Amino acid sequence: MEHKHETVDPELVKEVGRASYEALMKAKAMVKPGVRLLDVADAAEGFLKEKGFGCAFPLNLSINEQAAHYTPSVEDETVFPDNALVKVDFGAAKEGVLGDCALTVDLSGKYGKLVESVDDALKNAIAVVKAGVRVSDIGAEIEKTIEAAGFLPIKNLGGHEVAVHDLHSSTFIPNYDNGDDTVLEEGMTVAIEPFAVDGKKQAVYESDICDIYSYNGATGVRNPDARKILEEIDERYQSEPFAVRWLSMVVPAKFSLYLAIKELQRYEMLQPYPTLVGYGMIAQAEAEVLVTADGCDVLTK
Repeated sequence: MEHKHETVDPELVKEVGRASYEALMKAKAMVKPGVRLLDVADAAEGFLKEKGFGCAFPLNLSINEQAAHYTPSVEDETVFPDNALVKVDFGAAKEGVLGDCALTVDLSGKYGKLVESVDDALKNAIAVVKAGVRVSDIGAEIEKTIEAAGFLPIKNLGGHEVAVHDLHSSTFIPNYDNGDDTVLEEGMTVAIEPFAVDGKKQAVYESDICDIYSYNGATGVRNPDARKILEEIDERYQSEPFAVRWLSMVVPAKFSLYLAIKELQRYEMLQPYPTLVGYGMIAQAEAEVLVTADGCDVLTK
């Protein structure tokens, strides 16, 4: 099935990829025991702002069994524990062009092999990416690499095509051989995203922690705080996911802010992205690549 890729300035795509990687490295350097997650998020997100970029999504700092989508809440005092296995996932945005990259920091010194398994899986997957390759072949490569290291790939998470203003676009790239015959096309931007777990269950589930949302569009709402938030979202965050803490300038009282968010969610004006949790320690690696006729160019480097 042919589908049109929006023509994007290739220089802009590279620029966004580079900025995403620089911001990821900035966050990585700050991940140390005792450091507040909120300080890392503020620094990495602020770094992109200073450089003239937006965020493709709030900085994700997911610890241990958490796989993805944990971002600090308003006034979050959580610090990195000594033995934490931290997934750092981030991306820049400019004119609808989005970056996406991730890595795992092992503060315990105990999970080196697990981290290595996803780094190797990413490298091996990138080596098979080119126009015409089936997504299940990429998944098979990831699965083979992670299993050879003695771990399991997570089956209900994976990579994805990245389109303008659409981080998780139509094409899904599995982390195992799922038999999908969809092929990559030249000019596609895709994120390759292996996740490995040291447990027996190859799945993640949605927890009740949620601090990331995206906007579905507005209808009438009675709560005055919810109205204020809606105006801010409508003006600033129409396309990309946002963190609740980004709205605390508008409604400073934490309780009122979360109450208003709940109301907007009840009316289905917001799409929640709950923190995803697995059954064991989880590592992640991710790079964004541009598919070419005979291979791919890594954008997030």
